Amino acid sequence: MDLSTLGWDQAADAAFGPHREQGLVPGRVSLEHNHIYRVMTGDGERLAEAAGRIKYLASGRNELPAVGDWVAVRLDARHEAGTIRAILPRRTCFSRKAAGRETEEQVIAANVDVVLIVFGLDSPSKPRAIERYIALARQSHVAPVVVLNKYDLAEDVAGDVAEITPVTGDVPVHAVSAATGIGLDALASYLRQGVTLAVLGPSGAGKSSLVNRLIGAEALATGEVRDWDARGRHTSVHRQMLVMPGGGVIIDTPGMRELQMWDAEDGVGETFEEIAARAGECRFRDCRHDAEPGCAVKAAVASGDIPEERYAGYMKLSRELEASEKLRDERALLDAKRQARIGSKAMKALQKNRGRA
Repeated sequence: MDLSTLGWDQAADAAFGPHREQGLVPGRVSLEHNHIYRVMTGDGERLAEAAGRIKYLASGRNELPAVGDWVAVRLDARHEAGTIRAILPRRTCFSRKAAGRETEEQVIAANVDVVLIVFGLDSPSKPRAIERYIALARQSHVAPVVVLNKYDLAEDVAGDVAEITPVTGDVPVHAVSAATGIGLDALASYLRQGVTLAVLGPSGAGKSSLVNRLIGAEALATGEVRDWDARGRHTSVHRQMLVMPGGGVIIDTPGMRELQMWDAEDGVGETFEEIAARAGECRFRDCRHDAEPGCAVKAAVASGDIPEERYAGYMKLSRELEASEKLRDERALLDAKRQARIGSKAMKALQKNRGRA
């Protein structure tokens, strides 16, 4: 397999230099399941496991291999399986806060160039949810593209597109049908040699069907959407990377019920440019645009220059970021205390052993 098809470039080759000298081979993680990985190498796809050193040094799951990562692999004697000895620096990284109560970053896909944010036209549009995906994409330095699937089931496509336009701004929006092929030609410009696409969105949006259409094969299982609530089953249960016929790769992801923000202050600022522009006119530099006097943002909302829906969306994401930052600070403090206790116990054990000697 030609690694350039998977996105291998001069920067990756330079980063891999020291590993090549150790007899390791480059590869890209295509699937992860229970800490067992499939890695695409120049000699084909191989099973691999992360080395114990990587697991030991990782402070969280975000420092373990993720789908899309370039890795350095030591193959076994038969070249049938291997051990991931190192993860090359990530060029981009689409992350969210891990679902549930965990205060931890979860990497959805690494080294992504374009993210297709897929929502279905067979249910009411969700501008706030799309806004959230765009903010995280921009924070991750990944180009967002909104894809409204199921054109064939929509009653008013133009109206649906118009409803989300205030939140998409300059982000491209494409209405398509994976079932009939309507509009898919417009996505061709994103499918290029060496480019990595990630497909994200809620369950039932038809992501797997879209991926199958784009690669021209039934590579992914698909399921029916329930009539009574228009929700689909998680037909994709793992993130996985597939090679496009014309070069480049596409990463399919399971439908996400939660997309909580993770360290995305810059992404929120870019997504709400009209609010960021007015923030510089506020009386106080640290204005939170809530109850402070002299807030230029609230004044713009009152005058109608900034839509109330946009302001509400901004405030919701900002408060979520504040809460997430507080939780991260609390976890960092607990981790520091735990490390201090470990160090103290180790020192006492060392002193005790010296006393015995």
